[in-house]
This record gives sequence, structure tokens and C-alpha cells, in this order.
Amino acid sequence: MMAATNGFASSDLEKSEELKAAANVAFQAHRFSRAVDLYTKAIELNADNAVLYANRAFAHTRLEEYGSAIADATKSIECNPKYVKGYYRRGAAYLAMGKMKEALKDFRQVCKIVPKDPDAMKKLKECEKAVAKAKFEEAIALDSQSVATTLDYRTIEVEDSYQGARIEDKITLEFVKKMMDDFKNQKSLHKRYAYQILLQTHELLTVTPTLVDITIPPNGHFTVCGDIHGQFYDLLNIFQLNGLPSEENPYLFNGDFVDRGSFSVECIFTLFAFKCLYPTGLYLSRGNHESKSMNKIYGFDGEVKTKFNDTMSEMFTEVFCCLPLANVINGKIFVVHGGLFSSDGVKLSDIRAINRFREPPDEGLMSEILWSDPHDGIGRIPSKRGVGVAFGSDVTKRFLQDNNLDLVVRSHEVKDEGYEETHDGKLITVFSAPNYCDQMGNMGAFIRFEAPDLKPKFTTFSAVPHPAIRPMQYANNFFSMLA
Repeated sequence: MMAATNGFASSDLEKSEELKAAANVAFQAHRFSRAVDLYTKAIELNADNAVLYANRAFAHTRLEEYGSAIADATKSIECNPKYVKGYYRRGAAYLAMGKMKEALKDFRQVCKIVPKDPDAMKKLKECEKAVAKAKFEEAIALDSQSVATTLDYRTIEVEDSYQGARIEDKITLEFVKKMMDDFKNQKSLHKRYAYQILLQTHELLTVTPTLVDITIPPNGHFTVCGDIHGQFYDLLNIFQLNGLPSEENPYLFNGDFVDRGSFSVECIFTLFAFKCLYPTGLYLSRGNHESKSMNKIYGFDGEVKTKFNDTMSEMFTEVFCCLPLANVINGKIFVVHGGLFSSDGVKLSDIRAINRFREPPDEGLMSEILWSDPHDGIGRIPSKRGVGVAFGSDVTKRFLQDNNLDLVVRSHEVKDEGYEETHDGKLITVFSAPNYCDQMGNMGAFIRFEAPDLKPKFTTFSAVPHPAIRPMQYANNFFSMLA
């Protein structure tokens, strides 16, 4: 009779180890979805192995599936309460979600298990500093005044030595082109003009509805782009392929303009300048990364403070809280960054009524708009991200029927070809950051709709070279805990 260990045949354990080794190879090759699949098969053969759950948690973290990472890390800890990496992985996933207090508990537990480990102590101290800093910032925020209402950019002097783009009276196309060319050559925009762009954008967005109705005239066209995540040189390539934004060549950028990529400042000033120049030539939706908690973790906050100052970072926070949450094109195409909702019956009027002028909450319609994802089945299941919900094809179809719509367009997820059509053609995901984070190898894409039929036409493109500045260059020190 074949020997068994903990109820598993020795042949199963050997096969599980083989699958684990293959999963490790896939992970090292940045094939994280493949790694998850292989770890899952290994777990099916050896369900009490803490290492397998911790490894799968790490792969989920790289896929930004933090809810699944927390669940796996918790299972790893249940299998072996003294397995350090289980706490590491769960703490890292909490950290990635901005849940500093929960992360701190796990890193403290790591130090209890391995009290003399210098790396563990370093991570604990970084996490403690982050929690203390967050408390301090919350306290002073209660007494601080709005930058938008107190700043006068006209009092800021422009030095004679400044050779970059200048706004003489108002933002012009010549200024925007010069600014983009300066950015391309890694030159900075003067803070006077940076504040001017931000204040004008703030003024425009403040009076913009939470749900924006966009009209494409007969024989007109409209382009929808997904996440660009600070990949400025790929943004320039989109404009090279499809033309600059204008009233005749309008765009919608569907959230996640910043973070991860280390040219987020250049991306956001380019988009905001075009928004000021052509208010109906460029539309913007808020993404989950247009938020203070994400910006502090994934690099934008650090980038703004490095290239400008703390006040500029506060100004961006205020502007991001004014961004619309959704758009409807010709009354038929619903465009939103994340996805749909945890319950049926949500009407467009409910979305219009959301109080969006705030940081995103942990739950509710606003949170789900920014964080939800589709899944391949029917009904609703917990989100792999730990925020929002995963919704099936039946949910999409009911939402469209309830609101007399034809199509949902969303972004929020990397796709190998830059886009994906699912839910029987009723839902499209578009992602416009090719070779995401310089490692995913994916294509980027954008969608062009032409009136009156509004059939989607896809353009895919590869990443273009950029200066040797790595993604996450400006991320917080404690981001190393995610590695």
C-alpha cells in the first residue's frame, strides 16, 4: 500500500512540489496569472502546505488582487502560525490597500517570531513611521485651508533664467505643445504655470456633473483610453497614432492617470492642460489611483514632492476629489473606471446624486465604481482586490436594460492585447499602458467610436522607449515591503 503523509499520498506530494517549482519559474518570468494557476493545482494536492498559500499570495499581490492575497496569507498562517512569510505577505497586501494599522499588526508579529531579523525590524520601523505620519497628517488636515481658495499663482515670480513653456495670458495650443516637448526632454514646468493649470482645472471640474453626458455629433468620432499610469512617453505615442485632443478629435481618459509609472507629473499636466484648452475636447474620469492613499503608496505623491513641493501635492489631492465618476456617450455607452455594483437596481440618477467631492470610501456606489471588476460567470462574487465586487454577465445585462444602455466600457485591469470584450460583447475593458511597469509585456489599446453606429474600433500599440527611470522611482520607502 502507498505511504501517505497527513492524508496525502506521497505521489501527490511529489507532484505538488513539481507544480510549485513550475509556479516559481512562472513567477520569476512575471507570468503571475500562470503562477497562480500552478500554485492552485499544487494546493489541490497538498492543502496543508503554508508555503504554497504564501507563494500564491505573493503572485496575487503582483496582480493587484489584494483581497485574494490576504485570504491566502491568512490560510498560510492557519496552516503554520509560525511561518513568517504568511505574516509578511498579508502585511504587504494590507499595505498595498492603504490599511496601515492592519499591516502594522502583521509586521509586529513577524518581529515576535524572528526578533533578531534586521530586515523584519527595518520593515516594522518603516510601517510604524507611516502610521504615525498618517495620524499627524489627518490631524493637521482638520485645521488646514483649501489650497485652491488661498493660493494666488500670479504672485509667484518666474525667473529670467527659466527657459521652459510660458503662459502669457491664457493656456494656448502653442504652450501645451512646448510643455510636452519640454517634458519629453526631461525639462520641468515652472511652478507658477503648474499652479495655474491646476487651479483652472479645479474650477472646471467643480462645476462638472458627477456623471457627464457626452454627445458625438453625426459623422463625428470619439476616443476612449484606459489607464496610462504615469507612462508619459506612451501617452505621447497615443497622440502620435490618433492625433492631439481637440474639439474635433475628442478623448476620454478613463482614470488612473498617475502612480506606478515615474512620469506621472508629466502625464497629468498634459491631460489637465488639454482639459483647460478644450473643455469638450478632453474628458476625464476618476480612477482608484486618483486618491490620497494610493498616491502615497504608489509613487505620485513622492514624485510631486520631488519635482515641486508639498503644497502642489495638496493641490492635486483637491483636484482629484473633483473628478467625475462616470460618463455616458450618446445616451448608450456607459464608461466608468472600475465597474458595476453590489446590488441591482442602480440607476444613472443614483450615480448623478453621489457626493464625489471627497476621498473614496471603503464601500458603496463610489467605491464600486472605482474598484469593481467583471468575472466570467454569473452573479456576484467577492472581489479579488478586497474592495468593490466582481460582477457577472447577468449583472451587466440587467444594468444596461435598467438604464436603456447598450454597452459598458471600463478600464482598471491589464489585458494582454490592451483590451478585452466579455459578457457577450456587452462589456469592454481597455488598458492604455503597454508593458505595464516595464515588466508585464502587454499591449496598450484605445477605442474609437464613430457616430451614428458607435461600433468600437480598437487600435493596439506596443510600448515605446523612455528615459532610464524605473517605475515606482518615487514610491515610499516602505513599498519595499511589497517585494
